[in-house]
Amino acid sequence: MSAADNSAFTVGLVAMRSDRDPRSNLTTLLAAIEQAKQAGADYVQTPEMTNIMEVKRDRLFANIAVEENDQTLAALCELARKLALFIHIGSLAIKTSAEKAVNRSFLIDRKGDIVARYDKIHMFDVDLGDGESYRESNTYRAGELAVVTDLPWGRLGLTICYDLRFPALYRALAEAGASFFAIPSAFTRQTGEAHWHVLLRARAIENGCFVFAAAQGGRHENGRETFGHSLVVDPWGRILAEGGTEPGIVLARVDPAQVAAARAKIPSLLHGRRFELVEPMAEPTYLHAVRGP
Repeated sequence: MSAADNSAFTVGLVAMRSDRDPRSNLTTLLAAIEQAKQAGADYVQTPEMTNIMEVKRDRLFANIAVEENDQTLAALCELARKLALFIHIGSLAIKTSAEKAVNRSFLIDRKGDIVARYDKIHMFDVDLGDGESYRESNTYRAGELAVVTDLPWGRLGLTICYDLRFPALYRALAEAGASFFAIPSAFTRQTGEAHWHVLLRARAIENGCFVFAAAQGGRHENGRETFGHSLVVDPWGRILAEGGTEPGIVLARVDPAQVAAARAKIPSLLHGRRFELVEPMAEPTYLHAVRGP
């Protein structure tokens, strides 16, 4: 890994409300990224499911493509080159076979080249009650590899949405040198209201890392309602910038030196230990005499 540029940089998060048509989503996205660049962004992140928000398998597979033919990916590679901008596609639904897709992030550099890919590891298979149920594993193939990649300002750990609930992944990314966590998401309104802020802040605090989390928000064409509230969180757990539920951009100035400062105050990365689990010991016999029969 080359030495990082410790100067501050500007993060732009694109808040979206993706619908069922990848072409209309792309039109909206291109304008938002241009706006973020004009506002001074050096790195722009989009949410999970940037290209399409669709839960019906037949409609999904009719509207997505293999990576080589995905129009959103091609257009954003060209835009990154044109604007000399790092564009992080939070995720695209990418077809891998007639039966399965992957939920895949892409980091595109200033030359328009894809420099990192990450497939979502943890599938959102849950029953939330009141008829709200999700089975991502029916449609998507889970990823198997954690991914870190280099930005000019430090190392970035790539994750997606439901991964947020698995802290061991983020500790592994931090131990691999990550100073920043990317957590593009499409959290449901119900789970977001309860857990979004506290989980993002916890991942930042536990590891002394910045968190960049672009989010889907509002009621989508397919009826799903997402929480929104795109966030940038600093390594001390402070929220630097926050969006709402409406589409738009969220900007924050990020100082990489804050990572070292936070870790110096709370050096938990150095203090972590692994434990061997054993069966509980039998209760000492003398306690029976004290307690009686």
